[in-house]
Amino acid sequence: MDQACAVCGKKPMSGNFIRHPHSGGWALRAPKKKRRFYPNLQTVHTEVKGSVLKLKVCVQCIKAGKVQRVSSIGIS
Repeated sequence: MDQACAVCGKKPMSGNFIRHPHSGGWALRAPKKKRRFYPNLQTVHTEVKGSVLKLKVCVQCIKAGKVQRVSSIGIS
C-alpha cells in the first residue's frame, strides 16, 4: 500500500524516539531507537479529466483546496 500523497508527494519520514528529558550529561548516551512519522492521508473521491477517481491525499492538500471532493459518486 502506497503511503504517499497523490498531490504533493508527501511520504513517511524517519526520526529518533528518545525516552528522557533533553538535559544533563545523560543526553549524550541516552537510549535511542528509530521511529516513523506518517502523513495524515485520507481517501478522497475526486474528478480528474471527467472521471471519478479514488485518491489518497494528505489533509494539508485538502484544506488548501488543491483537491475538490465529489459530493455524489453516481454508482448505479
